Amino acid sequence: MPVAPTRFSVLSEEFAADPYPWFEQLRERTPVHYEPALDSYFLSRHEDVKRVLTDHEAFTTQTLQVRAEPVMRGPVLAQMTGAEHTAKRKIVVRAFTGPALQEQMGAVRANAAALLAPFLARGRMDLVGDFGKPLAIHVTLDVLGLERRDWRQVAAWHGGIAEFITSMTLTPERRRHCLDCAEQLEAYLLPVIERRRHHPGEDLISKLCTAEFDGIGMSDRDVTALIINVLVAAAEPADKTLALLFKHLIDHPGQLAEVRRDPGLLGAAIAETLRLTPPVQLIPRQAERDTVLAGTTVPAGATVYCMIGAANRDPGAFTDPDSFDIHRADLGTARSFTAAAQHLSFGTGLHQCVGAAFARAEIETVSAMLLPLLDEVRLSPGFRYREAGLYTRGPVSMPLVFTPVHLDGGPAGPAV
Repeated sequence: MPVAPTRFSVLSEEFAADPYPWFEQLRERTPVHYEPALDSYFLSRHEDVKRVLTDHEAFTTQTLQVRAEPVMRGPVLAQMTGAEHTAKRKIVVRAFTGPALQEQMGAVRANAAALLAPFLARGRMDLVGDFGKPLAIHVTLDVLGLERRDWRQVAAWHGGIAEFITSMTLTPERRRHCLDCAEQLEAYLLPVIERRRHHPGEDLISKLCTAEFDGIGMSDRDVTALIINVLVAAAEPADKTLALLFKHLIDHPGQLAEVRRDPGLLGAAIAETLRLTPPVQLIPRQAERDTVLAGTTVPAGATVYCMIGAANRDPGAFTDPDSFDIHRADLGTARSFTAAAQHLSFGTGLHQCVGAAFARAEIETVSAMLLPLLDEVRLSPGFRYREAGLYTRGPVSMPLVFTPVHLDGGPAGPAV
């Protein structure tokens, strides 16, 4: 456990390199940590984080007007309230649940198989760069009904938009780059929206284009913002969760062997991965009035960052919280992907992530494909594992070595 510095900062290099050891210190010593450079407050206790995320009158999503709206090209779901939020959220939810979800899992398997094929005979693959990132974009494009051949360009624009939303500080040059990415993606989407208005299909963009709210159809700006909202929300955490799942299982060979024997445990492994190392580490809110949290007054108008990673490791909420345990009794696989989840990785309350069921299905489907094929999977010798990100966090890369497999399913000899 690090020694408490007098001027601890979540913006420090030490925290960026490995934030997890600092969480206990924050929860116990400064559960409401003020960061002068950002003029913001960081909450680390499960109780306080849950209170902020569920008290929608005292803590609103107004901060997203600055953090997200400029690159989303309009208001996002989390900014909406009342009937508008209910109606538009319902449209998006339908695209990620029920029969639509089952159909999408077929597309997920096809995408995963196509991306995986070139690496099987080699016996080595970067789970992040070679597989996870392109898969997340491909799958999201399929849901939206966008051309998969444009994935590299869309991924580049998505990267700039995600950088804008997740960076705590941006240089003027990087800010301009991010806004350029958003403008170019908007220009790419507008002709698509126009076509779907006249010739709708079964994809999510078509459903947004033909939906009505209070008898009025959504404007191009409304549709564009929701498309980008879905693109970032669906693609940004997916590759991180997959890589983190495999990292934990490789680090815990006994539990990896259990999951191999019983794929029914995959849901529990994914839930525990999300709890222990949530890909979304921070969720911002704005205090609407002076509020006392853990003995500290947070003033009206202040930005409050809910530290999901710290809250999920609070011993007040979980037993032995820093351990990875797929049999954890205080988590519960079934509820971990619903509004009743004890962990806070999908947020909670009114603005809980609409894609929780989709996230589980996607990662479970892909992992169930990978595990039988990646026999004797391990990190590449000499590889130094590193994570990056304060707002969202995940492995920078993850080169894996495994027993090579012929496309017909047979072994291809040892990896070299």
